[in-house]
Amino acid sequence: MSEEILVVEDEPKLAAVLSDYLRAAGYAVHVLADGREVVPRVRDHPPALLLLDLMLPGKDGLSVCRELRSFTELPVIMVTARTEEIDRLLGLELGADDYVCKPYSPREVVARVKAVLRRLERSREAPGGRLRIDTETWEAALDGRPLTLTPVEFRLLEALAGRPGRVLSREQLLARIYDDHRVVSDRTVDSHIKNLRRKLEQAAPGEDLVRSVYGIGYRLET
Repeated sequence: MSEEILVVEDEPKLAAVLSDYLRAAGYAVHVLADGREVVPRVRDHPPALLLLDLMLPGKDGLSVCRELRSFTELPVIMVTARTEEIDRLLGLELGADDYVCKPYSPREVVARVKAVLRRLERSREAPGGRLRIDTETWEAALDGRPLTLTPVEFRLLEALAGRPGRVLSREQLLARIYDDHRVVSDRTVDSHIKNLRRKLEQAAPGEDLVRSVYGIGYRLET
């Protein structure tokens, strides 16, 4: 079965052109034009990748991305005509995997889609990875050394490991470690990260595997 790409674009001609090029590249395509329809569609029919326009009716792309990142690590490529640096930073903070700026070449979009999916596949298939996480037994190990983690630390590590090398904001991490949506300070994440770092360093002395990105959040070094 072909991998499905969910295209969220409210300009019918652009959506049709993108769909034609993606289908020609071997992908299945589903198109939405309203931001409010994205989250329900992703929950019911998770695609392989989301091409998400920034300016949408109903709900803008950044709001959609923020909501998605509270429950899924689905690859997202932002498509936007707004090229201000603040938008790029905010998109990265919310977990976008790549950007394509309008006007664009449909061939470029297809190439970006292939590149993101290849990167995801490599991370899934990487043999002998240093980090092992078992979500059924709640066990984790680094370089074969078991990690004794609290439930919150385990969820933190799982979230970071799901997007190695990518920055996760404190907001994203809070959404992952407290699924009851309790109100806590962003600095709570910093405290748990400090403890997680200490335990990772015990397993891999001299290495700082969790890096802070000033003003945004944290990433796991690959």
